[in-house]
Amino acid sequence: MSNKDKCMQLLNDVPEYKLGYVLAYLQGLLADETADDAFCEQLYHEYLNDTDPEKHDTIPLQSLADELGISL
Repeated sequence: MSNKDKCMQLLNDVPEYKLGYVLAYLQGLLADETADDAFCEQLYHEYLNDTDPEKHDTIPLQSLADELGISL
């Protein structure tokens, strides 16, 4: 049985007065995903349109850790 099938089966046992909570929770899950996707899409387009010639430069991980004061 899939997770979706299990959820549907459990939903049949939820009392009517609690369905509002379930609905709000599910809407929240979807809203967060949509907002996250939109934010990531915006960051991606900003990166593509960035004219900084150094945007592709890299540094070794150890150098970054040293710069941040982190020991690996």
